[in-house]
Amino acid sequence: METKNLEFSTDIPTLGPAKIQTPVRNPRYVNEASPLQLMLTSDELTELKTGTLQKEFEKAGPREKVYFDPSKTRCAIVTCGGLCPGINDVIRSIVNEAHYHYGIHTVFGISNGLRGFIPKYGYEVKELTPKNVSHIHQFGGTILGSSRGLQDSEEIVDSLERLNIGILFVIGGDGAMRAAKSIVQEVSDRKKKIAVIGIPKTIDNDINFISRSFGFDTAVEKATEAIQCAHVEATGVDKGVGLVRLMGREAGFIAAQATLALQEVNFLLVPEKSFTLEGENGLLQAVERRLRDRDHAIIVCAEGAGQDVLGKTLERDPSGNPKLGDICGHIITQLKQHCRDRELEMNLKFIDPSYIIRSVPANAGDRIYCGFLGQNAVHAAMAGKTGMVVTRLKSSLVHLPLDLVTVKRRNINIDSDYWCAVMESTGQHIYME
Repeated sequence: METKNLEFSTDIPTLGPAKIQTPVRNPRYVNEASPLQLMLTSDELTELKTGTLQKEFEKAGPREKVYFDPSKTRCAIVTCGGLCPGINDVIRSIVNEAHYHYGIHTVFGISNGLRGFIPKYGYEVKELTPKNVSHIHQFGGTILGSSRGLQDSEEIVDSLERLNIGILFVIGGDGAMRAAKSIVQEVSDRKKKIAVIGIPKTIDNDINFISRSFGFDTAVEKATEAIQCAHVEATGVDKGVGLVRLMGREAGFIAAQATLALQEVNFLLVPEKSFTLEGENGLLQAVERRLRDRDHAIIVCAEGAGQDVLGKTLERDPSGNPKLGDICGHIITQLKQHCRDRELEMNLKFIDPSYIIRSVPANAGDRIYCGFLGQNAVHAAMAGKTGMVVTRLKSSLVHLPLDLVTVKRRNINIDSDYWCAVMESTGQHIYME
């Protein structure tokens, strides 16, 4: 595939030259004169249906010189949007890195998302210390609270100035990263020196260029448990059907990854791939064939799948997320009627783990990743970086500009090797084609 139309900048804005010797003692300071050369595939860039693209990226990690004087620096952390396993781990990592390695003793937690900056809501600012965050990683959710919806970037920057904040860490998803970008612009317009660093958080794993968001593995692990339960139910009766609804408004990564993890799913429905209910190649006929052939069937449905089947125009909430119709309820009604019309016995069990998969504490793998993200977010901020996020790309932790991660939402590339592997695991093409 030609890559000339896939040109994009990976340059990271800075507040100015870093002139202060870092207090961090580390034998592996990042040499910014030697950027990482990474080869991107369709897993990182959905526009790449075939072929690869080589790009330079700024490596994350401690710099030998920093921009901010640690003794005079104040930080703030805000968590936005829906919950996700590992948020508290990231908060704890930022606080500990700032305190123990840079000697920053003032880190504020902003209550209830971006609303916490707005005076009319009346939320208090919390001071975060290593002592009061020492156990928070054991709990799901966020100790700071969260909220959705747009807030005025002028009022946010007013609050940052009143608190004398030099560094703002924004933990959130696609909407939060767009808000962070707006805050960066307002700071720039005022010619202020405030660093804004994003830590991408999305249970749906749908932020552009972020191939793995923290908490995703934990969510998949819990989703897999629900699918296993559906399989037990379906195989425990004659002509059993297990239907599992999983989170995924516009991207089916949780459903796809859980399907790969268990290898028991027969039909996977995701927003990226359209399907029909009726007809020879429709889902209803496919499930009937599966029941007559194998006596049971497992269906996994991402919540945003099949919205066109419902025939309704999608509305969106204040954060830009679609207000979804009940596709699983529709499938249940239609499948029951289909089987009654054909005098086919069917015993259907519907399982919806819903918010359970995002409200639990992070597993060990996600905790390690959250620790890396928090540490490297502080390294980036102290070096004077701004308007960026820290993430893992391939096997390396890198800096990505907010302009890149907010350009669009990421979804499953149904022309990729990954999707082919998912379809192989279900075998649904045998019944639907």
